[in-house]
Amino acid sequence: MSGGRIGFGGRPGTPDSWVRRGDGPATPKADLYTARLTVDITPELRGRIRIAAFRRGVTIAVLLRELLDGAFPEEGSSS
Repeated sequence: MSGGRIGFGGRPGTPDSWVRRGDGPATPKADLYTARLTVDITPELRGRIRIAAFRRGVTIAVLLRELLDGAFPEEGSSS
């Protein structure tokens, strides 16, 4: 360690400008995925899912979203 002091950033002008009010533009990911689903699975199944996702070049989340979307399509869709 250098022993030097670490400075803090400057203070904001007003509290309203400092506190995030949530009225700014949302991220696209937050618009698409707003719910979390937790499922208990065996470690073996988790490993198989992980390997399948790796082989397809996607994340486990993307793989499972595609599978669930295919199994439970929106009503009125032709898939």
